[in-house]
Parts: sequence; structure tokens; C-alpha cells
Amino acid sequence: MADEAMSIRLAGPSDAAAIGALTREAYAKWVPIAGREPKPMTVDYAAALERHRFDLLFVGDKLAALIETMPEGDELLIENVAVRPAFQGRGHGGRLLKLAEDMAAEAGLEGTRLYTNKLFEENIRLYASLGYTIEREETLGDRTAVHMVKRLAGPSTPD
Repeated sequence: MADEAMSIRLAGPSDAAAIGALTREAYAKWVPIAGREPKPMTVDYAAALERHRFDLLFVGDKLAALIETMPEGDELLIENVAVRPAFQGRGHGGRLLKLAEDMAAEAGLEGTRLYTNKLFEENIRLYASLGYTIEREETLGDRTAVHMVKRLAGPSTPD
């Protein structure tokens, strides 16, 4: 079977239900590890679409992945990156993280920022492999968030 075409487009208000469904599927594997639904599974995406940018990645006509971003200070915050389980392991998450880095560079920002639950070691390893470094850990009630950053290469300066 030939590879299907991939496309990325901005989300609109009519995409809220599809975003919620994809996010619930993508994060379901973390429920047993966290002992509850991770935060992205509980978000009101109709409201989030009013405040944040969502880029949707399609494979053929199927919504495969998404990234949710918003400027925060000198960085672009990646609030959520999610890949539907049937499409994981194909580089779609990395492709969307690269898109966020390109958006940050275009906006003149210093880099990108994201966070994940400390229990989600697979995510921490993935982000580290893509150039993210751990900035700090933050205790939030009964969980610990790992904050990670990726600095963009600035303009080179002559010696």
C-alpha cells in the first residue's frame, strides 16, 4: 500500500470534538501510569480553541496528530502534542514539534517550552532526543511536572 498524503492545517471551532477525541485516544495509555486521566483528557477544547493555536496533521483524510501552542514570554509554549495511537511511531509528533520551532523562530522567540508528567518517562526521553533539556521540576499536588525547553539557534555573530 502506498503512503497516503500528509497535510497540516489550522484548526477551527468545528474541530473541537475531533481534537478532544484524538487527545483522549492519545493519552489513554497514561491513565494506568498516572492513576487518573492526564490533564489534556479533561480540557474543554471549544474554549481552548478560542485561546490557543491548534495545528492538525492529517494522513489522507484521517486526523492523525495535533499540536496546541501559545506564546509565553520569549518562548512558544507547546501546551499539547498528541498523536492518535494508530499513527504513533511514524515521526508525526516530531514533525509537529519542528513546526512549533519554526513558528517560534518566525516570531523571533528564543525557543520552545513544554512540560510533561515525570511518570511519562517515554515522553521525557523522546523530547530529550529531539534537543529539549530539562529546565526544572515542579510539584503540583500529587504529581510532578517536568518543564523542558529547546533554545533556538540565534544569529551568528562575527568574531
